[in-house]
Amino acid sequence: RYIVPGYATYGACKGAIEVFSRYVAKEYGPRGIRSNTVAPGGIVTDFNNATIRSNPQAQSFIIGQTAMGRLGQADDISGVVSFLCSDGSRWMTGQRLEVTGGFNL
Repeated sequence: RYIVPGYATYGACKGAIEVFSRYVAKEYGPRGIRSNTVAPGGIVTDFNNATIRSNPQAQSFIIGQTAMGRLGQADDISGVVSFLCSDGSRWMTGQRLEVTGGFNL
């Protein structure tokens, strides 16, 4: 995982959600309720005032660190979320799915 200065609160919240999700998976699994998290990489969105979309230097850095050689798009994440909502993932719970295009490998 990559540590970005100035994002301590954001990172702590993400970590808390991941741990919470594992507890939910364990506590509610017997009821057939699954709980997973998705950790996206550099996605071109409005997040954080569109930092990635509006900053060519940030774009170059992310692309250079990503195995797939490009920035992510919302559709790259939505397919994974759709999978998690489908029967195809019925035996998956308590997992963190990193959907980053191979960032920082």
